[in-house]
Amino acid sequence: RFIASPKLACTVQRCLQGGAGRGPQPVLLECAPGPGVLTRTLLNAGVRVVAVESNPAFLPNLQSLENSLDGQLKVISGDFFRLDPLGSGTVKPPAVCSEKLFDAMGVSGVPWRADVPVKIFGILPQNKERTTLWRLLFALYECSSIYRYGRIELNFFLSEKEYKVLTAKPGEVSAYQAFSVLWQVGCEIQLLHMEPWSSFVTNLKNGELAVPKSVRLPNNHLCLVRLTPRQNLFTGSLEPTNASTFIYMVKQCFAKPKSRLTDRLNSWSLDDTDKVLSALAIQKKAEARHLRPEDYMRVFEALQSSNLFTEICFHDEALESARNIN
Repeated sequence: RFIASPKLACTVQRCLQGGAGRGPQPVLLECAPGPGVLTRTLLNAGVRVVAVESNPAFLPNLQSLENSLDGQLKVISGDFFRLDPLGSGTVKPPAVCSEKLFDAMGVSGVPWRADVPVKIFGILPQNKERTTLWRLLFALYECSSIYRYGRIELNFFLSEKEYKVLTAKPGEVSAYQAFSVLWQVGCEIQLLHMEPWSSFVTNLKNGELAVPKSVRLPNNHLCLVRLTPRQNLFTGSLEPTNASTFIYMVKQCFAKPKSRLTDRLNSWSLDDTDKVLSALAIQKKAEARHLRPEDYMRVFEALQSSNLFTEICFHDEALESARNIN
């Protein structure tokens, strides 16, 4: 766990203002607030906060603060980063079911194109940063978990190296991945603030900073990043019902990023690959790593309209890929 120092409080308060449209002020869900340094700052700014905390040591102080206020703060015992665990049966604490969480927050689902109903703020656990983002990515495209309630806005502190991957462009060999394409297609990504690791403390006994090592990408900061789902994400061929196919397609293209796109399309039995690429204004020699995120969406739309595309087998493999990642 990382706990933000008090000097970050005003920065976070400023960064979380706006970005939600002109509708009612969205609820702010704070993940793992710890001692409540940032919680108090947000409350002082008049924000309604729901704090989800899994550590019993922090709950008494948070609950005391809750009792001193008139409904502005609600404290829930649970671990947001163990939200909607896979499998059947009863969800055991500290894992949390999104349905019960949103019911406790008093938040109902809204149409996808409506304003953001909930903003989520937190610091991703460094030991499962990528895993958490992958699970949220699948939930986003499938409109499951928290995204059953609409375009939930994420405001997370990420490691700088992870932020570089999220926003990487074609040609950035060390960073551009399927992960980059899928987040950029699905969300507007905005860097709100960069803070040196030295502004955060850890629970290590020796007091040293547990900064994750990175060889190819810079990692000198934690980055506060806003991820807002795009309103027009599902206005074309992409739908929650076929989104796992799109994810699998992109992942398969990046399995060998130096391979030509034509080879990958031919392996999927796409009829007249050269004609399709010409219609999409994509060069025949284009490699997977050279395509922009929007190019992958256009390729997906072409696959959806192809009568010879082996979607049944493709869909089965996509579901297996989703299960493996989750």
